[in-house]
Amino acid sequence: MSLTYCTKFVFQKLKQMNIKKHVPNTITLLNLLCGCIAAVFAFERNFEMAFAFVCLGIFLDFFDGFFARLFKVAGPLGLQLDSLADMVTSGVVPGLIMYDLMKTGSGWNSPIVPFLGFIITLGSCYRLANFNIDTRQTDSFIGLPTPANALFILSLPLVKMHSTSIILDEILSDHGILLAIAVFSAYILNAEIPLFSLKIKNFTFAANKIQMVFLAIALIMLLTLQYLALPLIIITYVLMSVVNNKFLKK
Repeated sequence: MSLTYCTKFVFQKLKQMNIKKHVPNTITLLNLLCGCIAAVFAFERNFEMAFAFVCLGIFLDFFDGFFARLFKVAGPLGLQLDSLADMVTSGVVPGLIMYDLMKTGSGWNSPIVPFLGFIITLGSCYRLANFNIDTRQTDSFIGLPTPANALFILSLPLVKMHSTSIILDEILSDHGILLAIAVFSAYILNAEIPLFSLKIKNFTFAANKIQMVFLAIALIMLLTLQYLALPLIIITYVLMSVVNNKFLKK
């Protein structure tokens, strides 16, 4: 059997399989893989690598939907896969991070305390399940998206590691404060608060002004505050959404 015949046979089979319809789901599975790798790094207390792989997973999470729309292959399977992958990358990993913060924290002398960090995972699971059946969240979000919440939680140990402030270190080591963050995280994920989408509608400033302003503020924060900017950017996103809905949105 010649090489030419084998090559032709393979390409024919690939064509019959309709490769395009598998591209978005493959990207989603890569997001899941990133979440699994991030979880391993979280167990090993390598928070910078855990953060990097969660960021990569979130980046892939954006593109699976993009390619699904581009190739016109969006369907219920992709929606379910997307939520399952997000559950690991943006649900399980933040729970592990908060578990570690509470395990190494101080305040309450109980072996149960670290496991309270998984309140974030429970809140993320409920948010993702609700998102799948909520038809209102097509062009915007209601409640903080799990990827944004994940970035907020994963930024906390990085802030703690790189900050020279003793007060900030004590705050991020206090069991009471960490539990409050975990509970508020679960709440804001599922709160009936409309948040603007970061998707660019077109290339005009008028249609994307709040997105452009937010991205400019986020960039300035990153350049000036470095790691400390990460949680502040998420807080700014929520506050800008509230102001936009209350005063600016017509």
